[in-house]
Amino acid sequence: MAAPLRSLSRAWRPSKCFPSARTYSTHPPNARLNTEIDYKTTPLLHHTSSTCLANPELPESAKSSTTSRQNLFQSVNSALAHALRSNDSTLLFGEDVAFGGVFRCSMNLATEFGSERVFNTPLSEQGIVGFAIGCAMEGMRPIAEIQFADYVYPAFDQLVNEAAKVRYRAGTNPGMHAGGLVVRMPAGGVGHGALYHSQSPEALFTHIPGLRVVIPRSPVQAKGLLLASIECNDPVVFLEPKILYRAAVEQVPVAAYTLPLDKAEILKQGSDVTIISYGTPLYTCQKALEAAEKDFGISCELIDLRTIYPWDRETVVKSVSKTGRAVIVHESMINAGVGAEVAATIQEGCFLTLEAPVQRICGWSTHMGLVYERFNVPDVARIYDGIKKAIQY
Repeated sequence: MAAPLRSLSRAWRPSKCFPSARTYSTHPPNARLNTEIDYKTTPLLHHTSSTCLANPELPESAKSSTTSRQNLFQSVNSALAHALRSNDSTLLFGEDVAFGGVFRCSMNLATEFGSERVFNTPLSEQGIVGFAIGCAMEGMRPIAEIQFADYVYPAFDQLVNEAAKVRYRAGTNPGMHAGGLVVRMPAGGVGHGALYHSQSPEALFTHIPGLRVVIPRSPVQAKGLLLASIECNDPVVFLEPKILYRAAVEQVPVAAYTLPLDKAEILKQGSDVTIISYGTPLYTCQKALEAAEKDFGISCELIDLRTIYPWDRETVVKSVSKTGRAVIVHESMINAGVGAEVAATIQEGCFLTLEAPVQRICGWSTHMGLVYERFNVPDVARIYDGIKKAIQY
């Protein structure tokens, strides 16, 4: 006769082969690499006004202005407010946008600009983007918000078959395009988003001629790149790393400014290995390269792609030709990801100067789990190992 469940549960004990499960999800006490990112000290953020205003990409009007300490959602809010204030044809809409949005990016904008320019929509992503395309074709500057990037798939047809192709089917109709359209969406892991709130779908859009795909890493970048996207005469998919909305805080110019949509940024010069990334993983890359430089006596170059389609091939090829090694890092799945395209371009443009195979450190080819998100996205140890493998090849 089978033993009752009570007896079985009482009899089982963890053995040496199966030690007790760890009951916490943070790093173990003696961890050296996979510790928390310290956003208060990272060199990727401007912690003082002087470093912020020294940015050579800023126009003189911004360099001569003051700065204020903002997180990423506040800098997005500032950019949206400027766009609405400076052009009456700018519209902002989406699910709960008039209430400030889930992440507070549109807070107080409906009060200042009225319900005809900042308004809520039905829960229909296809409808939101379809309406935005129509507005853009009529000469407006619509900014459509998809509440989470995970929800964008019903609108995929509108973006691919309509927004991206308007100019291609314009024929002899002058000025026919969907430029001025920006589709904003929070993307990426947040620690507990699971299947429907932690996706990184950016690679799906990088296959589509006619779209621009932009991912900022910081408040300064978010404001400048968003304003540039709104001014751009191509439709733009603008993905905002949701974990950085509150985590990334820095000094941001009060004045309006734009940053180039066609140029990667070299965040750190180096001579031995090039690390290429965008968005949230850049902070993990910075921490990994600091440890690698200390341990191996090397010099790492760090590049932020910023715009992942069309992306700045020239800067990447020039850097890898100099260092001879490349490590590409992104949070989205490794299969057919942005890293695959970057790696292929490096192979084509730097083959004779490569000292090691290109390393790709990416999310695994699986869906995001609820409690195991940290095991899916690249961590400091995985990036550190990728750098080590590249330099010791």
